[in-house]
Amino acid sequence: MTDVAIKRALLSVSDKTGIVELAQKLAAQGVELVSTGGTARAIRDAGLDVRDVSDLTQFPEMMDGRVKTLHPMVHGGLLAVRDNAEHAAAMEEHAIGAIDLVVVNLYPFVNTVMSGADRDTIIENIDIGGPSMVRSSAKNHAFVTIVTDPADYATLENEMADNGGATTLAFRKKMAAKAFAATAAYDSAISSWFAFADQGAQFPEALTVATRLGNTLRYGENPHQQAALYLPNGPASPGVPQASQVQGKELSYNNLNDADAALGLVAEFPADRPAIVIVKHANPCGVAVADTLLEAWQRALACDSVSAFGGIVASNVPLDAATAEAITQIFTEVVIAPGAEDAAKAVFASKKNLRLLMLDQLPDPARPGLEMKSIAGGMLFQSRDNGVVSASDLKVVTKRQPTEQEVADAMFAWKVAKHVKSNAIVYAKDGVTAGIGAGQMNRRDSSRIAAVRAEEAAEAAGWDESRTVGSAVASDAFFPFADGLLSAVEAGATMVIQPGGSMRDEEVIAAADEAGIAMVFTGMRHFKH
Repeated sequence: MTDVAIKRALLSVSDKTGIVELAQKLAAQGVELVSTGGTARAIRDAGLDVRDVSDLTQFPEMMDGRVKTLHPMVHGGLLAVRDNAEHAAAMEEHAIGAIDLVVVNLYPFVNTVMSGADRDTIIENIDIGGPSMVRSSAKNHAFVTIVTDPADYATLENEMADNGGATTLAFRKKMAAKAFAATAAYDSAISSWFAFADQGAQFPEALTVATRLGNTLRYGENPHQQAALYLPNGPASPGVPQASQVQGKELSYNNLNDADAALGLVAEFPADRPAIVIVKHANPCGVAVADTLLEAWQRALACDSVSAFGGIVASNVPLDAATAEAITQIFTEVVIAPGAEDAAKAVFASKKNLRLLMLDQLPDPARPGLEMKSIAGGMLFQSRDNGVVSASDLKVVTKRQPTEQEVADAMFAWKVAKHVKSNAIVYAKDGVTAGIGAGQMNRRDSSRIAAVRAEEAAEAAGWDESRTVGSAVASDAFFPFADGLLSAVEAGATMVIQPGGSMRDEEVIAAADEAGIAMVFTGMRHFKH
């Protein structure tokens, strides 16, 4: 017999959502209620009989409530193995009553931190007795039911209704697993606060990452791979998981990954001028800023209309109907933006499979944080690439000084190159990407591929010449040889922006001088693997 009848329940919650209603249901089934502090008052105020824990322990709550449930009369009733003769004898000898159900949620540590509370207040919101009861109950799930989430109250009520006031072992195992996850996440938040906020550690000796399941996905990168989306337990920066899906099919693993790449790049552009980013396979294939959003879309699409098919589109301003109409002229997987006019939503509604995502605000490109990647046998962590270079940081290393327009083009290309997989080469002119070369094993080939893309775009549009003519070209890392730079010169670039720092910098600078182009060093690299 694995069912356990609920005869006595201990209720002690910080979040009192639904607790009175649960207590009423339990009392109606003849369950004895035991509680603490504010929870006991709430239950008593509802007209229910409830026994104080201090009455159970014959010991008063003390030290501002720090000590109330840490007592053998409580933990003996939770941890006793009821079919163990020695345990049963000890319970009888010390008059320890069994506790069949524990409903506990913990002090709001994360909310206290986020409220800007002082250190003493934060420390006081580290729960001790609650996690102890949760862990004791979960360990002894063969006999004790533990519930830590108010969302599970209705499930508990249904479980008891279906089993004559008892719970099944399967249910108790499920709740125990959730309970241990809850205390692990709670301790993770506390240890992270101590390490990062309180002590300023960059990489603490032990680093725990607590998340909760957002939803399972249809599959991963490929159909034979399983996948799921997990969310932070605490506060999160605005991102794709926080977006509201207005319409469209379920988001896939690749949709989420690509949309994140598009959102990260479009957030680099202030909302004072409309910007459009088109991403395919996590790489931008067209980026533009313009006076109107429609013009930005048209210019971004013209950069590489072939790759844009089936891509992800991100905007830095709310979408209008004219731009929505233009976007829907090609097959688009996802569109994400900080809002949309009703007329734009109506246009997108005609494409029922297109996923339309709305955000309240874009993520801050300069936000701190850690990125992680799994490798065989370990995990890699690094701080986010939130480095920013301004025009005043640029060091001119050639004889020719760049023009004001060339500097503007170079800064635009540099922003885009930061979000292109290495080796990255980006040509830009007049606030539009002319050609993008991504993910090649050498920088020369990236330069050539970007130039070829630009030539194809010019031919498709019927332009007299490629946009790379008179453009600025950005390289995410230094040119180890002059060949990559010379490929850019062949494409018509007149300005180069790169980190510098190669053993052959002088050779590369000499090649730039010979070609009569301007070149600046940023002193910062933007590898993206």
